[in-house]
Amino acid sequence: MKIIARIHNAYDEKFGVPRQSGLADEVESTIVFEEEYRVDEALRGIEEFSHLWLIWAFDRAERDTWSPTVRPPRLGGNQRVGVFATRSPFRPNAIGLSCVRLLGKEKTREGTVLKVAGADLMNGTPIYDIKPYLPYADCKTEATGGFTDRTEKRTVTVKFSEAAREKLSPEEEKALRSVLKEDPRPAYQNDPEREYGFSFGGREVRFRVAGGVLEVISVE
Repeated sequence: MKIIARIHNAYDEKFGVPRQSGLADEVESTIVFEEEYRVDEALRGIEEFSHLWLIWAFDRAERDTWSPTVRPPRLGGNQRVGVFATRSPFRPNAIGLSCVRLLGKEKTREGTVLKVAGADLMNGTPIYDIKPYLPYADCKTEATGGFTDRTEKRTVTVKFSEAAREKLSPEEEKALRSVLKEDPRPAYQNDPEREYGFSFGGREVRFRVAGGVLEVISVE
């Protein structure tokens, strides 16, 4: 497998990265191709598609061993499920699959890059392949979601302190709100006094969650 590109965005660390693609659609990413693959002809016609599949590597989760069962955060982290019945990064082959919205192509000093939205990849993640998303083939309205259909999807209302809002542009606030409304905390944590922090776009973001409201305390 050859790395054809890497993605660049505001997701500086694992905490805060959306659990699935498409959840934080306000966050934009740039796909920069490796020098060997900076060939405009390879992207001819791609702008006709609204969405793309990215096949990529969980390069921060690679291990020499694997387990046949894992504990999905969606189940509180205390119930085991077969690894092939989950999207856990801890797999025999640490490969991820994500659907992103294509915003367009852009010519830069690093060749033609792709602008996409809704990615769930950390900054710098290597990409093995890009394929067009085909609605008639890839969208199955009759599909069922296994254990995810039986678990409650936790979302929160996001508000910013005045001190935090002053540090953000309207675009930055919109992107950060898109990430935080999905509640990045582990499913088994629900302490209203606990303060959480993570790096997003080079900023240290601190927040608390109580009563279904996530308040951003500070942005440094």
